[in-house]
Amino acid sequence: MAGLSGLLLAAPGQALPPARAETAAASAPWPALTLSESLAATPAPALARDEGTPAEQPTEQENPDSQPLLEEEARQGNSEALAKEAQNPIANLISVPIQWNATPSSQWAPTAIDPSAQPNRTLNIWNIQPVVPFPVNRNLLLVSRTVVPVIHRPLAGESDVIGIGDINPSIFLVPRSRSSLQVGFGPTLVIPSATDLRLSSQRWSAGPAGVAVYTKGNLVGGVLVNNIWSFAGSGGRDVNAMLIQPFLNINLANGWYLISSPIITADWTAADGEGWTVPVGGGIGRIFRLGTQPFNASLQAFWNARQPRLLGDALLGDVTIRLQIQALFPIGS
Repeated sequence: MAGLSGLLLAAPGQALPPARAETAAASAPWPALTLSESLAATPAPALARDEGTPAEQPTEQENPDSQPLLEEEARQGNSEALAKEAQNPIANLISVPIQWNATPSSQWAPTAIDPSAQPNRTLNIWNIQPVVPFPVNRNLLLVSRTVVPVIHRPLAGESDVIGIGDINPSIFLVPRSRSSLQVGFGPTLVIPSATDLRLSSQRWSAGPAGVAVYTKGNLVGGVLVNNIWSFAGSGGRDVNAMLIQPFLNINLANGWYLISSPIITADWTAADGEGWTVPVGGGIGRIFRLGTQPFNASLQAFWNARQPRLLGDALLGDVTIRLQIQALFPIGS
């Protein structure tokens, strides 16, 4: 995730819309186990020794929220299964989320630097976040998630700067599981690729990332965590930052769902714990189709209960609005 850089502080990592859901939002040839294959693997009932009639044999009940079954149902157009896949950031689902974050009443600089600075500007960040899974084998999946931020940052007076921020790719190694719990681990990287130095950390940064997702009934919840450290580059300043994104989705009828996916960040280089951003809130979303193409859309609002401070001033506004639209491409469609 990119945000305010330089004087206007920003979160240095990026979360994935729960969408899947981000989230938000195929063509990869994943050899998913179909329902017919799983039934074919069930032993045929044995004949009773004396009566010559089939003896009842207990069979293990398939978990209805296992990833193989959800993938199969999503391919067949089941909206409920498609919603659960879109809300899982490491599902076997190609998606292209576009997310808009707007934070009004932001301040471009501390008053200690510019006495005329007022909390009357709006920070806008559009995140383009393609997600592509790659099968390793029937038991392992690689999920690539890349965040390309486009930032509109206010500057002094009425001036602004607009451009691409630092690109943030991540790779998750995901063991295939038939349980309700799915986990993924891997590296995340921040590339100082911004088109304007005022939108960049100017440092190469990397670190570990992990995600856990639990799916049960109409609930999809979990958390994504990473921490990055700068290791190369000149200019800017050292980076040591953490990102935590808990997410909870409650699926309703007709493709609707309730969602909360705040992005909590901490800048460990800030003094006296003044580098935290802690938003609180949530919203609503829906799975829908335009023709045969499925989409996932959501709208959330967050109160920034805790904001990073610079020279005594909180530069980020009190409220952030997030709108996301995510194109979905179930594997095999």
